[in-house]
Amino acid sequence: MIGAVCALIAVMAGAFGAHGLRGIVSERGLDVFQTAVTYQMYHAIALVALSALSLAGLNRRLLSVAAGFFLAGILLFSGSLYMLVLTDSRWIGPVTPLGGVCFMVAWTLLAVAGWRHARPSCGEEQR
Repeated sequence: MIGAVCALIAVMAGAFGAHGLRGIVSERGLDVFQTAVTYQMYHAIALVALSALSLAGLNRRLLSVAAGFFLAGILLFSGSLYMLVLTDSRWIGPVTPLGGVCFMVAWTLLAVAGWRHARPSCGEEQR
């Protein structure tokens, strides 16, 4: 549900950026806004995928923590870029890399969950 809502907001933000911000912000501002939308959509889809992966038997605890980091990344990375463009508040710029770190942590946790799932347990035959 959270992934779907984040994707919906990304679509709405993309439409707003494409139609509502033209002529109001610079081309650079539009590019930054589009970057925020793109990263939000990618990670919203990742949140939706985590639900499917939990049904496939991957470690739900790791996936839950990854989901938290994906959501934090969306809020910090995309949110700070939206705020930067819409308010021209330069102080928010240093927050953006923290969101990027959250994304990297989430992808790492997802990789670990996949690796643990693919690795045979003790007594289990090699695949």
